[in-house]
Amino acid sequence: MPDHIHILVGINPDIRISDLVRDIKSGTSKYITENNWIKGKFSWQSGYGAFSYSKSQIDKVIKYIMNQKQHHKKKTFKEEYLEFLQKFEIDYNEQYLFEWID
Repeated sequence: MPDHIHILVGINPDIRISDLVRDIKSGTSKYITENNWIKGKFSWQSGYGAFSYSKSQIDKVIKYIMNQKQHHKKKTFKEEYLEFLQKFEIDYNEQYLFEWID
């Protein structure tokens, strides 16, 4: 999607999610900039959302990610993200959410 990505990873509990996200953002920003995919220097927004799923839900999550294009014809990233926060019962303050691209 042009305004966000979904990544499904299995990680060792010793790895901090914040470190994983930092490394992914750093590596992809460098790659995108070096390969001139956009004019100027690419950078991600601050922040991220991370949600955990059980092993029994992996196939469902993969299908969900693979169908993002069709999914977002019905629901925006903002609507999707707010639903995830509610589904996972995460308290949040609107001022700390992403800068939404409409």
